[in-house]
Amino acid sequence: MNWPHPLFPVPLHYWVGGGREFRSEDEPRKKREEAEEDSDGEALEAPGIPPGSTHHSTLTDQRTECGRKGQFSRMNSSSQTNNLKDILQNKIDDLEKQVLSRVNSLEEGKLSPRNESEERGKIESTLTSLHQRISDLEKGQKDNRPPDRFQLTFPLRTNYMYAKVKKSLPEMYAFSICMWIKSNASPGMGTPFSYAVPGQANELVLIEWGNNPMEILINDKVAKLPFVINDGKWHHICVTWTTRDGVWEAYQDGTQTGNGENLAPYHPIKPQGVLVLGQEQDTLGGGFDATQAFVGELAHFNVWDRKLSPGEVYGLATCSSKALAGNVIAWAEANIDIYGGATKWTFEACRQLN
Repeated sequence: MNWPHPLFPVPLHYWVGGGREFRSEDEPRKKREEAEEDSDGEALEAPGIPPGSTHHSTLTDQRTECGRKGQFSRMNSSSQTNNLKDILQNKIDDLEKQVLSRVNSLEEGKLSPRNESEERGKIESTLTSLHQRISDLEKGQKDNRPPDRFQLTFPLRTNYMYAKVKKSLPEMYAFSICMWIKSNASPGMGTPFSYAVPGQANELVLIEWGNNPMEILINDKVAKLPFVINDGKWHHICVTWTTRDGVWEAYQDGTQTGNGENLAPYHPIKPQGVLVLGQEQDTLGGGFDATQAFVGELAHFNVWDRKLSPGEVYGLATCSSKALAGNVIAWAEANIDIYGGATKWTFEACRQLN
């Protein structure tokens, strides 16, 4: 590691040493050894002992031996000190590498953040791009088909795939809502449509959530509908309602399968709301929950501000007469915007059933 490092301007071993760097002891040690060698090489001068005598030689030999032992001891001590220093330095180097590795990994994490909103934006962008490519491929077919001969496809259970009806509902004291629908999603096909108004997210909702039967909600009041349609086949369904006594009727494939009363009696459907296909709204125009999303195909969603007769419903389901278009919401491509990867495909009622 090169010093100074931007993260560690002072080496770690400076900190470990209590603010003192390891300094080489070679220079003072050499001076001491040179001084001792000089003193060792000198003849022992003792008072009363003439040089060259037997006593003088003995003392000189003993001094030489002591010098050798001292030098060996110093060499051994220096070796131990060097070994300890090497071990400590290696430990410090390892610690520095670990710290630097950790810092680098954190910095890399900061440089490439991944949060939910960014990931969702990428997914939506990709889905929109794919949808555009599909639309381009289908363009020739689309240009030649009538405006009502199309279906919406919602292939995934998400909280961002939906269609929005450009037109709002007026105040209504009665209604009929009919559509072709196909799904085998489990558990529950989700929410084919929801209509929210300011202050009431569940003004008008059709939902099959979890293992519950399909329900219709009006101003948060609920009626269970006897539909059996979650079999992966196309079915035609209609629900009619009137504010007088809250009377409702349910039709599947042209036949009435259920009816009831006291469903939000004397409560008119409020105007100026948002009508969404494929998602349940918890807030006006949003607050989608993926667990309540519709998975399947949907076509010919029409709304009337009156109660259709059984004959009219049967005619819609069997294509035995010219199809009625809703006088409030008519099924037409120009009236529907799609988002998040929902797609439009050609659909002809009664000709491509199942």
